[in-house]
Parts: sequence; C-alpha cells; structure tokens
Amino acid sequence: MTVLIAGCGDLGTEAGLRFAAAGQQVVGWRRSPAKLPAAIDGAAADLSSADLPPLPAATSAVVVSIAADSPTEAAYRAAYVDGVRNVLNALDRDGVVPRRILFVSSTAVYGDAGGDWIDEGTTPEPGGFSGRILLEAEALLQDWAAGKDTEGVSLRLGGIYGPGRTRLIDQVRSGGAVIPEEPRYTNRIHRDDAAAAIVRLCSMDQPAAPVYIGVDHEPAELGDVLRFLAGELGLDAPPSGPGPDARGGNKRCSNALLRATGVQFVFPSFREGYRSILAGEGTRHP
Repeated sequence: MTVLIAGCGDLGTEAGLRFAAAGQQVVGWRRSPAKLPAAIDGAAADLSSADLPPLPAATSAVVVSIAADSPTEAAYRAAYVDGVRNVLNALDRDGVVPRRILFVSSTAVYGDAGGDWIDEGTTPEPGGFSGRILLEAEALLQDWAAGKDTEGVSLRLGGIYGPGRTRLIDQVRSGGAVIPEEPRYTNRIHRDDAAAAIVRLCSMDQPAAPVYIGVDHEPAELGDVLRFLAGELGLDAPPSGPGPDARGGNKRCSNALLRATGVQFVFPSFREGYRSILAGEGTRHP
C-alpha cells in the first residue's frame, strides 16, 4: 500500500520509516521535505493551506500527524481543524478514497478526571481549548468518513517522550522539578511505541474502532516519576510543593483496547523509556 503521512515531523517520520521497512511506499508532507530520510518521498506542504500537493492514486492509508506552531487557540485551530479539513478536501479533489485515515489526537480531550480511570467509552470533557479543538478535528474526520469506504480513526496519545524530548529530565537536572503535594497521575507514551501503534492501526486487517487511547501500560503518579529520574541521575529527590498546573489533567488512561489490536510495547512504563533516553538511545528526527 501507499501511505501518506500528512505532517511528517518526529513522530510521523518514525512511523514512516517503519512503514517503509515493512515494504510500503511512503509519502511525507511537511514544510521542509529536504529533512526527510531517503526512505520517505517528501513533498513540500503547509497543511494550514488549502493548496496541497496531489495525492498518489494508490493511497490506501493516511496519517494526519500535526503539531501546532504555538500553544495558542488560533495556532491550534489552524493546525488541527484547518489542517484536517484541508487534507480531507485534497482527498476529495483528487478522488482518492483510502481504506483508513488516522488522526493523531490527544488525551487532552478528556480533561481532568480527578485521578479516575478512563477509556474509550469515557465521555470527553476537555478542560481547555486544546481538547475542544482536537475533538472538533476528530468530528470533521468522522463526518467525512461517514458513508464512504474509509475508516476514520483517532489515536488519542498521552504525553509523548523519547529522544530529544527531555522536559522532565531537564527539570530534575536543573533543580526546577517540584513533586506535587497532592497525588497527580500522568500518562505518557514513548515516541517509538506511538509510531508502532500508528503502523499497526493503519495496517491491521480487522476493522478499526473510531477511537483508541495511546498510552503505556502504567499511569504514573508524577512524584514517582520525578523520584525515579532523580535516582537514575544520582540526585536528591525534588522537593514537594504546590507545583505548576497539571499538564493533561489528573487521570489514569487505559490502553487495553490498543493492546488488543496486537501492538507490542518496547517501553511498557516510564522506567524502561527514561532509562533508554538517559542511555542516549534513539534519535529525534529533524
């Protein structure tokens, strides 16, 4: 099959390399296609623009993996709502009807659950504009796919970490980390496992569900993660305090539905993932 990755940044490139290794033709759309590895056929594209390149007629899967230019409502709307709409319009323009379209969304659509467990059956209650806009983009995809021979899939990822994504490590090293006084659950997924999930969901023969939650096996209390990192770095545990506002809310996300598709996790918890990063393993794609 031919796979189009619309928004071929770090995550999209990793997924693209995995598709290519499996023998698929991969086309990557991004503003700077010269940065893409040779295994991906790059094309210059600004997804916030309606003027997108022609799609290969044989496109059977589309991955929409977009990053906003800044953490503002306008930037999120331009990236996710306009970006998804422009990709769908390009499919209509070229008469291409892929078997499956996967939109990389976020667990931000669920907001704060007070530490409770959530899964794909939980009603989204976004606490900010990011979650609301992502839900709007998800709805655009489902509305477009309705009545077509296309499955629309939203993969709601937790916090992505991996090579070059070292925010918590940097906070611990700099002494800026604070363990929240009240327990706060966090959910994350290593970039490589997120890429593996994308490939699996686009390639599997069985019908896909409209929504999957993409997180590792173990929702982790933030204090436990920070203490673990301090121990791995040979540092004292960070102090306790009010801490910053919760990123992603306080919830425990289940990955049971995703695991049921056969996705194999290399980094089932933050421990394996952060040890890999601290060991210098892996490369962040430009």
